[in-house]
Amino acid sequence: MRTILTSGTVAVLAAFSLNLLGCQASEPTKTAATAPQPLTVPAGAELSTVPNELPSWLIPNMDEAAEAYYGPDSEHLIAQVKSPLAVKSPRGMSGFLTKTFTDSGTDIVLINEKGWDACSYFFPDGKRLVWTSIKDNMTMPLGNWSDWRNYPQGAELYESDRQGKNVKRLTNNQYYEAEVTVSPDGKWIVFGRMIDKNMDLWIMKSDGTNEKQLTFTEDDQEGAPYFLPDSETIIFRAWKASEYDQKPTPMTIYTMKRDGSGRKAVTYTHDMNWAPYPAPDGRHFVFVRAETQRNWEVYLGDLQSKEIKRITFDEGFDGFPSISPDGRKMVWTTSRSAGPKAGFMQGLKLHVMDITSLGLGPK
Repeated sequence: MRTILTSGTVAVLAAFSLNLLGCQASEPTKTAATAPQPLTVPAGAELSTVPNELPSWLIPNMDEAAEAYYGPDSEHLIAQVKSPLAVKSPRGMSGFLTKTFTDSGTDIVLINEKGWDACSYFFPDGKRLVWTSIKDNMTMPLGNWSDWRNYPQGAELYESDRQGKNVKRLTNNQYYEAEVTVSPDGKWIVFGRMIDKNMDLWIMKSDGTNEKQLTFTEDDQEGAPYFLPDSETIIFRAWKASEYDQKPTPMTIYTMKRDGSGRKAVTYTHDMNWAPYPAPDGRHFVFVRAETQRNWEVYLGDLQSKEIKRITFDEGFDGFPSISPDGRKMVWTTSRSAGPKAGFMQGLKLHVMDITSLGLGPK
């Protein structure tokens, strides 16, 4: 059951939850005088913390949404949000289009008004965006964004400004291209591309030139690539096509160099390790594990050890976590606000957790 809290309890809960989660052994103890203060919950936002968690709130004024990512100001987000302007799914449900907004539910801007969009990301200058859409290939079969065997083959990559203007198409091949992110130095775009039912990672310069394939695996299906703060190391996940029908599907999280070399596993169990995202400290990352087939939770991993810490504790779906550049906030998608009758992965909305006390900010 979700616990509704008043904003006056946030600081107390933050200290209590930190003891439950455990401090990072590598971090020096901070005194009360120097430790950052807990975040202020936005006015009008409903608190959504459950027992054992750090404080969190539901982003107001947002419809159902999937993965979201912070811009460089650690306030604005970009995400695909359910929209009546999008094409409908084969079952008649509204699709999703790209929006930017603040984590207090203000300054909402619709970036694209046509088709169906997927993964999106800010450039580090905060002025430009990159996003995925089928808007120019709507005569092709819609497919299913959630089934890699039936991904929309007309999904292309686009760049625009913060108002959705000055749109530039970066790819033009009618493959499935998505899961796109930008390096912290702004020089590189890394993304997933499916050719002949096989998903691999690719990289190109931020102007869309000099494409290069990074992975060449026949069974492994790589995706969700993100640069670490050094702009040289990429973290990503992969599952095997031969194991996809296992539920939950076994997945492994890896790191590799920007040129595709040095691939290294950073999770160590043959079960679901999904949706990684690096912390700005360059050492930790958040990711998702399945406690049961219908209860997925967010964990904190460590690139220098095998230690993991669970940071969400709600029955149902908790997924797509990402961390703000200042290391103080985690945004994620969860079913906790949909009510007890909602099905798994239904009624998903964006929530923000105050992770200040975890000390994950830039070093």
